[in-house]
Amino acid sequence: MPSLEAARSSNADYAPPSPPVAIFVGGTSGIGRAMAETLARYTNGNVNIIIIGRNRAAAEAIIASFPPPPAGVQHEFVPCDANLMKNVESTTQGLLARLPKVNYLVLSSANLRFFGRGETSEGIDDLAVLMYYARWKFIHDLIPLLRKAKDAGEDAKVMSVAGPGLGNGIDLDDLGPKRNRGILNMRAQLSMYNDLMIEAFAERDPTMSFIHIWPGIVDTPILGRFFWFLFYFFSVSAEECAEYMLCALFTAGPGAHRMDNHGDDMGKERHYGSDEASQRLWEFTEGEIARAMNVA
Repeated sequence: MPSLEAARSSNADYAPPSPPVAIFVGGTSGIGRAMAETLARYTNGNVNIIIIGRNRAAAEAIIASFPPPPAGVQHEFVPCDANLMKNVESTTQGLLARLPKVNYLVLSSANLRFFGRGETSEGIDDLAVLMYYARWKFIHDLIPLLRKAKDAGEDAKVMSVAGPGLGNGIDLDDLGPKRNRGILNMRAQLSMYNDLMIEAFAERDPTMSFIHIWPGIVDTPILGRFFWFLFYFFSVSAEECAEYMLCALFTAGPGAHRMDNHGDDMGKERHYGSDEASQRLWEFTEGEIARAMNVA
């Protein structure tokens, strides 16, 4: 387990051969915001950062805090309500049309719901859409740009910030999931979905890095709104978390990785997937997203 100082030292040594392109989906607050800010600081602004989210004012304030970019480098906000697959599709198609590459795709969007069940207008559970479906589609659609970075000899890495090891097995009779069996069970299912997601993408592009990482208990707006009084003494700041997340992102090798909150590889610890589950989930996801896209 690297210390915080070791993670910071490693990050300070980060020196890409050319300005990378880093996309932060859910980067207007919390961990995504802290990671974008920390990356901008370590590169002295010499990185193309794209923040994707809904809050333009927050994004513009974040970007204004970055060191000024040199000529030819851009920091920008791309609005997208990722609750809807149609919006994700529109956003990714726009990025594909104008970006030369993507080096880092970081996915940390989340839903604040802790009780009950809701659905988007496209008929997808509104917790699952941000923690899984939108992430899957962003990766799937932007793979061509990641491949361009890899073909140029540069980093091509994806990080999904969620919860490896928090699952308890996939219910193949309830993919979606569709039944309302409690928020903890739903989050456990989605944890395993993220495991199988990064593994499936890694199988298809084995020279790239795909990371599913647990951030730990982080002092973010989600924690502050609901559980601050319970976990305050066990939490870390978003800035400290970002140091570990970036260290893991920069140092991960090719393939699929399940990592803990300090960037240590968990291997198959508390992994409950299977080849059958992976294949069925992939096929179900393709079908569910296609169905959602066709909703009037």
